[in-house]
Amino acid sequence: MKSRIIMLAGLCALLFHTGCNSHGEEHHEAETTFQVTSPLPMDTLITKQYVSQVHAIQHIELRALERGYLQKIYVDEGQFVKKGTLLFKIMPNVYEAELARAKAEAEFARIEFENTKSLADRNIVAPNELAMAKAKVDKANAERLLAETHLQFTEIRAPFDGIIDKFLVREGSLLEEGELLTNFSDNSKMWIYYNVPEAEYLDYKAQVKSNEKVQVAFQMANHKMFEYPGVVETIEADFNNETGNIAFRATFPNPDALLRHGETGNIQMTIPLENTLLIPQKATFEVLDKKYVFVIDEDHVIHSREIEISAELPHIYAVVGGLEPTDKILLEGLRLVKENQEIQYDFLEPKSVISSLDLYAE
Repeated sequence: MKSRIIMLAGLCALLFHTGCNSHGEEHHEAETTFQVTSPLPMDTLITKQYVSQVHAIQHIELRALERGYLQKIYVDEGQFVKKGTLLFKIMPNVYEAELARAKAEAEFARIEFENTKSLADRNIVAPNELAMAKAKVDKANAERLLAETHLQFTEIRAPFDGIIDKFLVREGSLLEEGELLTNFSDNSKMWIYYNVPEAEYLDYKAQVKSNEKVQVAFQMANHKMFEYPGVVETIEADFNNETGNIAFRATFPNPDALLRHGETGNIQMTIPLENTLLIPQKATFEVLDKKYVFVIDEDHVIHSREIEISAELPHIYAVVGGLEPTDKILLEGLRLVKENQEIQYDFLEPKSVISSLDLYAE
């Protein structure tokens, strides 16, 4: 009996202690105060990145214009050459022989014309015969010029200052007419192409004057920035119906020949945002790829609201839909609240909240 009384007394003490703790926790939860702020309207700059591809301003194929054996290669792969430099020579023997024959036929036609002209001056032959002789001279001279051109085609020279690409043939190769020998690039300036979505294109056109040159930067594949800035010089005429993008082209100087045709990287373009609403990223949550915030009404009750993000900056979002500057949004403790819950909060000034983040904006 005595042991039962001691057990009941312990159980009562435990229940009393548990009830006190439970009451204390409920009281503590009721007294939780959350931090709340509002969107900050301000002008800022954002940097957008676009996947891009580098092209030389001139990138051509060098092909054999005549059939024959490749007699000599005068340059090396990757070599910079000046305009007019002899690059390849196709064995010229056949074309030299054709030119010699064409010259001989042209000389024969000239002599025949001179004789006919002498006879025509003495009215021994009809004028038509003189005209025929003159036509033969013209034809022979044309064939001589054609033979000279064929012979010239056996020497392939640089059409401009540029860099030789990989050789696709070797000395002694039998070349067919039109066969590709190598590619040739002028890398003094580079054209960098990148695709811009339709909405961003419209924003760009609304903010940039028609004759204004917008500067852009280029981030190379090693994540380092290219030393020289470029300018947007042209926009293609049509949108791609499949992607909804339009191609921009920026021109970059390349004095050190660091950039080569075919490289990839990212164009970085700075875009001004006027009177946009900024909120901390930590004040948002995501449901099925959509962004939401908790908005607090006049009765201190929270409601989730979908927002539209126009741009992402370090630690903040630029909002273009779903919020007004006067709205109050939950800043901390998003996982501790539920829809339609009434809360107590402290309001923090938007400027102080934004300035406390690692934000680099103007």
